[in-house]
Amino acid sequence: MADTSGLLSSWLADYDRDEITVGVVASHSSLQILHGARAEGFRTLGIAVGEDRRKMYKAFPGAEPDEWLMLDDYNEMLDRAEWFRERNVIMIPHGSLVEYLGADNFIDLQVPTFGNRRILKWESSREAQREWLELGGLSMPKVVEDPHDIDGPVIVKYAGAKGGRGYFIARNFRDFRRNVDLEENFTIQEYILGTRYYMQFYFDPIPDDGYQVDGMGSRDGEQLGRLELLTIDRRDEANVDEFYKLGSLRDLREMDIEPSFVVTGNAEIVLRESLLPEAFRLAEGAVASSLELEEDSRGMIGPFCLECIVTDKLEFRVFEVSARIVAGSNVSIGGSPYTNVNELDMSVGRRIARSLRKALEKDRLEEILS
Repeated sequence: MADTSGLLSSWLADYDRDEITVGVVASHSSLQILHGARAEGFRTLGIAVGEDRRKMYKAFPGAEPDEWLMLDDYNEMLDRAEWFRERNVIMIPHGSLVEYLGADNFIDLQVPTFGNRRILKWESSREAQREWLELGGLSMPKVVEDPHDIDGPVIVKYAGAKGGRGYFIARNFRDFRRNVDLEENFTIQEYILGTRYYMQFYFDPIPDDGYQVDGMGSRDGEQLGRLELLTIDRRDEANVDEFYKLGSLRDLREMDIEPSFVVTGNAEIVLRESLLPEAFRLAEGAVASSLELEEDSRGMIGPFCLECIVTDKLEFRVFEVSARIVAGSNVSIGGSPYTNVNELDMSVGRRIARSLRKALEKDRLEEILS
């Protein structure tokens, strides 16, 4: 795994700052990224495998890329790094890019990339995530280390951004053994009853106004940058959302049917306003602790999502963090109830492009790229 951090300055030295192109793999959340980049005055590049993907974007001319790079395989991006740099491309990462390239290849990609791609080391390991979030004061579901110790409802999750595919609920070791894929890395978490919310925040280290994140540890007493709540969503999942209509879990298992958690869509949510201070506290803790994960850590930059459950006692339990734009933000391509308070039509994709534009104006672009 190469370290691209020392190369960023040399790459940007050859960039024409007036001709920056925003590049994105045409999947996941690319509609809002492309639309937002255009709204902020950038040229856009779509990257895709398969002509059907390019055709779909003709239905959305407001987000259709100015230029396409069509590939036979996404790993070809690694060999196209110089081609990207010659076109002043800044890559915007999302879950599909990481999934298609693989984590190591994504980190090795020799192209300036928005955000801190090294944070993936902490995001992609559930054990590392727990260390990170608990350092920031976030409460998480308990982990069951030995599946033989399962004595109540748990959820088994596999590593990586898989859109919930393969997750399952188990009540005992027998349930676990029947459904687990032992070839995959997995985590067993207690199953918390409550309402699931996916809170999408944004951390910008450059502004010195707004809701400022207070540093901790080695940065105690410092104000680190501005924290914003952009949108909140819930997920529609197949088949668990319709599962109850067919009878009890025992009835379904007699039919050889197990609940699954494959994400098929998302719906926008407004959180009870009295819960917002605690939501911000959790997000602030996640950002502050991300800068303490390792020596000279650059921490979180840009969008991130705290995936949580709110119980009937109005307590938050955070079960995961995604340190990048998430697909649930697509519910707010035209802005959300939260972003519209400050500025209309501000999607997460456009907020990324706004960061790029402001950083260019202040000659601080390197601070938000990796």
